[in-house]
Amino acid sequence: MNNSAPAPARTRGRPRGNPPTRESIVSAARTLFLQRGYRGTTLRAVAGTAGVDPALIAYHFGSKKGLFADVMQFQCANALVGDDVLGGDPATLPERLIDAVTDLWEDADFRQLTAQGEEAAAVIREYLEGELLARLVEFLGGRDATARATAAVTILGGLIYTRYLNPLPTPASLAPSETRHILTPALRAALAQRPRTAAITTAG
Repeated sequence: MNNSAPAPARTRGRPRGNPPTRESIVSAARTLFLQRGYRGTTLRAVAGTAGVDPALIAYHFGSKKGLFADVMQFQCANALVGDDVLGGDPATLPERLIDAVTDLWEDADFRQLTAQGEEAAAVIREYLEGELLARLVEFLGGRDATARATAAVTILGGLIYTRYLNPLPTPASLAPSETRHILTPALRAALAQRPRTAAITTAG
């Protein structure tokens, strides 16, 4: 009879790895993506800079695309869904969200990362849909949280696109404070709770 303990079940998803190792890999990758661009950066070069085996990067991140996504999403997460933004007073959430977006995209290094072609655009789309929207739904709560969060992300996505990714002259020329002043009313309306509508009945 075999009394040995059963092997632990493998968890699904990308292994998280040892945090210090992951941090060193992400830091090295960010430096190289800024210096050489996405296409000019190889996993071997990242491994050499981080002082790890290239196989370890493939194991933890899956591919160069996965590593690039982690680099960008780490910075997005720190800026957009941290406690400074989603942990404060709900009444001032619109202002905090707009400031978080403009602060992040006004950073020269982050702007350089977002200019890495379709790879960067795909990461941004995935982050807005898969992370920011979900976190806003959780923060808002209630029956209409998904509709409110979707409206808010649509406005923020429009800000990102028309001011930074494919800038229009007028939005791009505004100071961040002017952007906040103009967009806060629309974002506040998007985040506001929807009134319940009474059912309408007609006489037979």
